[in-house]
Amino acid sequence: MREEVLTDELWARLEPLIPMSPRRFRYPGRRRADDRAALEGILYAVRTGIGWNRLPTALFGASGSTCWRRLTEWHEAGVWQQLHELLLAELRAAGLLDLSAALVDSTHLRAFKGGTTPGRARSTAANSAPSTT
Repeated sequence: MREEVLTDELWARLEPLIPMSPRRFRYPGRRRADDRAALEGILYAVRTGIGWNRLPTALFGASGSTCWRRLTEWHEAGVWQQLHELLLAELRAAGLLDLSAALVDSTHLRAFKGGTTPGRARSTAANSAPSTT
């Protein structure tokens, strides 16, 4: 049995951020999986660390591959950035945002102009190996 992470109030706040995907008029194909089901599957996979292909389809109504594709689609559309900014603004307005413990990890910062290129790696062997040719 799963826990309820995505409540109705939270979904009501998140739904306007998710872009609508128009359905083709001619040859519409299969109906798209529900966005809420996909978001619940994404949250479950992130929280538990389960692989996308092991996500139980019957539990959420969306397969793991659907959840993964939707995550990629929403990331490219900027949904996660908007969600992050919305939550930070709400926390700041409520006085619950404490940035005294914030940490910036420089491994995620881009090195402009490629950074410095390292030189050739030096050998750590005592002697050079004999040629095999």
